[in-house]
Amino acid sequence: MIVQKENTVSVIIPTFNRAWTLKRAIDSALAQDYRHREIIVIDDGSTDPTRELLAGYGDNIRVLVQENKGVSAARNLGIQESQGSFIALLDSDDAWEKNKLSCQVAFFQSNPGAMICQTEEIWIRKGKRVNPKKKHKKPSGMIFEPSLNLCLVSPSAVMMRRQLFEQKGMFNEAFPVCEDYDLWLRISHDTPVYLIDTPLTVKTGGHGDQLSAAHSQDKYRIESILNLIDSNVLSLDQEQAALKVFKEKCRIFANGCMKRGREKEAAHYLMLAGGKGQP
Repeated sequence: MIVQKENTVSVIIPTFNRAWTLKRAIDSALAQDYRHREIIVIDDGSTDPTRELLAGYGDNIRVLVQENKGVSAARNLGIQESQGSFIALLDSDDAWEKNKLSCQVAFFQSNPGAMICQTEEIWIRKGKRVNPKKKHKKPSGMIFEPSLNLCLVSPSAVMMRRQLFEQKGMFNEAFPVCEDYDLWLRISHDTPVYLIDTPLTVKTGGHGDQLSAAHSQDKYRIESILNLIDSNVLSLDQEQAALKVFKEKCRIFANGCMKRGREKEAAHYLMLAGGKGQP
């Protein structure tokens, strides 16, 4: 049985064939000015020099190795094996400012009823800093409805109390992408997600091995919304908002299927759009 350590932050870093950028993520976690932390790296079956890189850190990090099962399974394994009362996720291509963890722990200490918070971000795309679009502006508090259209919570920016996973479940291992979108919806329908309005997370994108570039995200967002509606946990207003977005996404995805000659798949999603309640 794993003994929980109060006020310890468990840093969970999943990785798959990211030796070219993983060091930056780990080094930013090790550089944190909050010292009550453990760093767990989950190697999701890498075939590049990841293991050699990790071996160089010795006892400064804990390494878990599994066969390739995807980012959700890797995160879940790390969380299950961790000891901290707080969980902080860090993607292997992102990094943190040195006071990221201490700011979030201080927030939780000042707000004992809060279960989850995230920081603002610095966005780097193809090596250059870019400004997020207006639609990506992060709200704070009850964010469920604005989060239906697109994911407004970033894994690398988040810290959560451990018991939130006990209440809401883990990442959906059947989802190759949008596993974070799915979890944030399950959380945010009745739990505030707070924003620390300081950019303490450096989010990097634009490289070819990003999972979101290899899969159709709307397909999994549709499934996530449908699962949530069918779970009967939403208020009437939330259900109506979810249905509206569900139908829109089904139609958009069906149109994409038609353009690619996937008529049967298109018909299935058009049927879903027309047959699930109102509006």
